[in-house]
Amino acid sequence: MPASPTAVVVDDERLMREQLVARLKDAWPELQIIGEAGNGSEAIAMVQSLEPDVVFLDISMPGMDGIQAARAIARAAHIVFVTAHDEHAIAAFEQGAVDYVLKPAEPERLAVTCERLRSRLAQAPDPMDGLLARLSDRLGNGGVAPRDYLRWVQASVGANLRMIPTGDILFFRAEDKYTRVQTPGFEALIRKPIKELIDELDPKEFWQIHRATVVRVDAIEQVSRNFRGQQTVHVKGRPEKLEVSRSFNHLFKQM
Repeated sequence: MPASPTAVVVDDERLMREQLVARLKDAWPELQIIGEAGNGSEAIAMVQSLEPDVVFLDISMPGMDGIQAARAIARAAHIVFVTAHDEHAIAAFEQGAVDYVLKPAEPERLAVTCERLRSRLAQAPDPMDGLLARLSDRLGNGGVAPRDYLRWVQASVGANLRMIPTGDILFFRAEDKYTRVQTPGFEALIRKPIKELIDELDPKEFWQIHRATVVRVDAIEQVSRNFRGQQTVHVKGRPEKLEVSRSFNHLFKQM
C-alpha cells in the first residue's frame, strides 16, 4: 500500500463534498485528498491528471453521472460510490466498486469502507503487472476486453434488501412473478426474470438447466436420471431436486 494513499472526491453538492472530506480525515488520517470535482467529466480529467489511488464518486450528478464516469475511469483507481439511494448499490458493484456509502456518510460505515480500501491497496499488484495482465486478456479475447458479469444481487429478504454475492448463490428459480434466489442459509426474491438474468451471469459459473432454473455449477452434488432419461440435479446441502429440461440435457452428456 502506498505510504500516503491519495483520493479524489466527486459530488455535485459542495456541502456533501466538504462533509465527506472531513469524515475521511477522521476515519483515515493518512489519506490525502488531492482533488475535488463536481461532475463526471471533471472527475475523469482529474483522475487522468492526478492519478489518485481512490475515487469517492457520487452516482447521481447532472450531465455525466457516476456510473458513466466509472466506466471511463475503469481500472485507473479504486472506486467507492457515494449515493443517497440504496437501490443504486447493485449498479455500483457491477462497475467493480470496492464499496458504496450512503449519504450522509456515517462515521462507522465510512470506517468499514476505509478498512476495505486499505486491504485492497495492500494487495494491489505492480502497475506494470496490471498492464501486462490487461494486454494478455485483450489478446486472448481477439482484442476485445473481457466482459464484466454480475457479481452481486440485490434481493428482498422479508422487509429488507440484501446484497448477495453471486458466489453465495446455489440456484435461481422462477416462481410466479418473482425469481427465487437460494443461498445455503436463506432464500430471497428478485423481480428480474430468468431470461434476463442468464445473460448477466458468468456461463462458467452458472448453467441454465431449465427455462425456469439456473444453478451454480460447483453447487451441483450429483445428477441422476430415471429410466426415461429424465435428468435431475441434486444441490449440495439442499433437499430440492431441480429438473433438467431435455433442451439442456447436453450439459450432462457424459452420464
